[in-house]
Amino acid sequence: MKNKTPSSKAQLVESPMTRRADWLSRYSYRLRLSEQGTVISVGDGIAWISGLPSACLDEMVRLADGSTAQIFHLGRNRVGAILLEQTARLTAGTSVFLTGNRLRIGTGDILLGRVIDPLGRPLDGAGSLTFDAYRLLDMRSPPIIARDFVSQPIYTGNKIIDTLIPVGKGQRQLIIGDNGCGKSTLAIDTVINQRGKEVCCVYVLIGQKRSAVASTIDLLRRSGALAYTVVVVAEANAMPGLKYLAPFAGCTVAEAWMTQGRDTLIVYDDLSTHARSYRELSLLLRRPPGREAYPGDIFYLHSRLLERSTRLSANQGGGSMTALPIIETEQGEIATYIPTNLISITDGQIYLDHRLFVRGFLPAIDVTRSVSRIGGKAQHPVIKKEAGRMKLDYLQFLELEIFTRFGTKLDKSMEKRIQRGQLLREILKQESLSPVTIEFQLAWLIAYNEDLFDTIPQEHIKSALKYLQEQVDNSDLNIDSGRDQWKRLINAWLKQYRNEQAA
Repeated sequence: MKNKTPSSKAQLVESPMTRRADWLSRYSYRLRLSEQGTVISVGDGIAWISGLPSACLDEMVRLADGSTAQIFHLGRNRVGAILLEQTARLTAGTSVFLTGNRLRIGTGDILLGRVIDPLGRPLDGAGSLTFDAYRLLDMRSPPIIARDFVSQPIYTGNKIIDTLIPVGKGQRQLIIGDNGCGKSTLAIDTVINQRGKEVCCVYVLIGQKRSAVASTIDLLRRSGALAYTVVVVAEANAMPGLKYLAPFAGCTVAEAWMTQGRDTLIVYDDLSTHARSYRELSLLLRRPPGREAYPGDIFYLHSRLLERSTRLSANQGGGSMTALPIIETEQGEIATYIPTNLISITDGQIYLDHRLFVRGFLPAIDVTRSVSRIGGKAQHPVIKKEAGRMKLDYLQFLELEIFTRFGTKLDKSMEKRIQRGQLLREILKQESLSPVTIEFQLAWLIAYNEDLFDTIPQEHIKSALKYLQEQVDNSDLNIDSGRDQWKRLINAWLKQYRNEQAA
């Protein structure tokens, strides 16, 4: 009787004892070298370390007490590291070991609907996260050859922005203004308006109080926007290193989706706090201060962050990352160091004026100082045609209105232009957290251009717009429907509104 030979599959199966014996047979005694550093001093989220001659910038190091840090400064006799995790046992004399790795964060759809810190750890108490892919936090931006032109719109749901200051997918649009002018509300509106548009959103909260963080998360949850949003949080009491890494962590999460060919939107709220955290770290590490005590590389820091937002070419998947960085000014001064840096880096800015906010013009967007340098190329042709000269006419109205304050007598044509401008200003007012559809944007544009609002008193414009919005939402019209059809129905709806008001 012939002996049966084991199958190839059976030959591949090895017992643990066999693997251990094989490892022992190949093991050899040899000299192994490793570097061990020592903590000289620690404080304010910074650790000075000696004895690591092979350390590299941005390399992760492991401390014997269980803390982790990132190499941030290289000196002749010592290195400076920013602490990312710190235990109560960390003191001078603690041993430090190189890991040879740079900081990575987990990415993927598992993050949707979750709140995480800049290291990818969950903060929402909804369970642990298991990632299938990791990406480096700090990566080079896509080269020019991998990019494509901005040609598709991303709708914010705001009447002023979508018509007069349009934003395209892959654009970097700065939101700038004093504290308390509604910058964050405008960004949250934009995130809410992406519902059903297959856009993955990332909202980065940098250095904000826990109450503000909880409020933002609650707004996103109640509006249903948290389901397609990742919230990256570095609270005000977080270590400076985490606040410094927060925008890079959010960018990495959004970038992973962009490389898969998907559209993403990321909000940095805000980069003023991020700049201050970077200044704090730099001064603690004794880097030479420059203008306003910021280090000289602060421009490079923000530029390499925002340059990662783009629209990829078709052969790269065609994904996009639209960035809305928020920056805070003091007393409306935009000529300070960080705002001027970001204005020059981004593709335009949305300026919110405190004086408009006080006067009740909400959102308090100053059209005279706001601009979108490339968004017009992404604007839908129908909206672009209807908006036409509207921004220029509105700016001229604001100049003419100044003369009326001095009692200047104007002719009838000028009076009509001022009345039209006042009507447009009423139309552009919008309540917070109430984004509108692009179809409604087209409806009020046509109604305004065809003088269909002229017979409605200004105090009734708000209710007329609400009635028009309800009719548009319940109709089968879309943005590509014929203009004559839009005009006929809008005229009928507004006539019905007037009849109901008269009754």
